[in-house]
Amino acid sequence: MKLADLAHHLGATLQGDPAAAITGVAAIETAGPGELTFVANPKYASLARTTQAAAVLVEPAFPEISAATLRIENPYLAFAHAIELFYQPPAYAPGIHPTAVIAPTARLGADPHIGAYAVIGDHVTLGDHAVILPHVVLYPHVRAGDNFFAHAHAVVREYCQLGDNIVLQNGAIIGADGFGFAKQADGSWYKILQSGPAILEDNVEVQANACVDRASIGETRIRSGAKIDNLVQVGHGSTVGENTLLCAQVGLAGSTTVGKGVILAGQVGVAGHCTVGDGVIATAQSGIPGDVEPGKVVSGYPAIDNRQWLRSVALVNRLPELLRSLKASTK
Repeated sequence: MKLADLAHHLGATLQGDPAAAITGVAAIETAGPGELTFVANPKYASLARTTQAAAVLVEPAFPEISAATLRIENPYLAFAHAIELFYQPPAYAPGIHPTAVIAPTARLGADPHIGAYAVIGDHVTLGDHAVILPHVVLYPHVRAGDNFFAHAHAVVREYCQLGDNIVLQNGAIIGADGFGFAKQADGSWYKILQSGPAILEDNVEVQANACVDRASIGETRIRSGAKIDNLVQVGHGSTVGENTLLCAQVGLAGSTTVGKGVILAGQVGVAGHCTVGDGVIATAQSGIPGDVEPGKVVSGYPAIDNRQWLRSVALVNRLPELLRSLKASTK
């Protein structure tokens, strides 16, 4: 693809040879001649001066460099669109594999692709253009909208409801039993029936081996546009707001409410019955034992304001020095 054509497709302003050929995309550390890369994080800005890439996606005010530049307000998003031009994922033609097991009461929309050994239970309803890859299991009474895409070994439990444009990556489990047990007089645990479905609204993606548990009563709800990373645990009865990101190994205990536009970074844990307000950012490995006001950036355990946490960490690192000073002053 000519660089001029690429710039036009992305809506970027080109500075460089419009006839240069772009044959692929790569990270800025490894990009070579003929490849497109990008700079969105200031940490990598210096690499733009030495990259061997044919062109670099940058913000409009980025300094001039020897490589051609495509200047655009959101280089990261533009690079995501560029990847789509050079990588074509497998296409799944409509059809039902002979080893798939589909209950006679299931209703499939137009043009489904049902892979080998998939199981679709009684009274399941699927919208148009579903792609169900091998070994996916849909329990009875599952409902999913249009463009449902379930990768191999995903499971959706009974009565769960999925909106349009849902993607389940490999091993995602929607609607498994929540962790609910009542202690009996003899010290043993009595299992609480988990009767409430998990509900995923439109445009939700749940990635590999993540679990969204069903509720004991009521529902567990993931609102539109939320994205759930690998190995995330969403506890029973929780609600996750619109366009929220739950990054790898996040854990939400039961009945957690997370607002819209929230980012919980890797390994953040939230205690049960807590409310995390809209727009909150919790940095990696934070522990949230109570409610967090909207718009806050929090860190550490127990999670506190990020700026206070940074000062505290700096002070902890100085403790040996301060202790030596204190001992010297008392001699």
